[in-house]
Amino acid sequence: MSRIPLQDARQALASARKPATDVPAYLRWVNRPLGGRVAVLAAHWGWAPNGVTALSALFGAAGIVVLAASTAWWSGPAAALLLLIGYILDSADGQLARIQKRGGPAGEWLDHVVDGARAPLVHIAVAVHLLRADRPLALVLLAALFSVLVSAWFLSQLLAEKLLPASAASSPERSSSILNALIRQPQDSSTTYLLLCAIGAPMIFVLLYSALFAWHVVICAASLRRKYRQLTEV
Repeated sequence: MSRIPLQDARQALASARKPATDVPAYLRWVNRPLGGRVAVLAAHWGWAPNGVTALSALFGAAGIVVLAASTAWWSGPAAALLLLIGYILDSADGQLARIQKRGGPAGEWLDHVVDGARAPLVHIAVAVHLLRADRPLALVLLAALFSVLVSAWFLSQLLAEKLLPASAASSPERSSSILNALIRQPQDSSTTYLLLCAIGAPMIFVLLYSALFAWHVVICAASLRRKYRQLTEV
């Protein structure tokens, strides 16, 4: 892939940015901007989007392995850092594809495969970590259920987008306000990653992780109900 001058890459990215509507706070103000900077550099270095996706998967896998393999105090923060780097790269690959004007179904499919595997594996790694640290079995089970929940939610969203007509699948424009971004933040994967920093403090982690699970149950149930009603009206 030919290299793109830095200034040209920045201009191409600025003209192809996604709208900021309906986006969680961390993704909007931290992850996408950092991913954009990585994408500009990657375009300048001549990297391919699929290579950035693979690098994202590698960092995510490293974080998952660290969390599952060690119960030391540093394993949670280390896993969080690796997963957050992978998350930045996950945002960078799509932006790189838009800069290079080479996005396509294959790249989008690969990106979804990585996302679909990483989301439940993080919670499975949490369950393994808690089991090895002799934490209560109920908390281990909660982490296992969390992995099923995020996997089912991810699959339901993809299937709904495929089964719904294009006019119904496209979401109406929603608020891009600060309040909306903050309300949506708990469902962003960055919240789970940052929460791993507290896994060495049992009482704090149990409280926050349980609250995050409850939030996901409520939001997922509302999302499934909405998608089901849309599908029955087709």
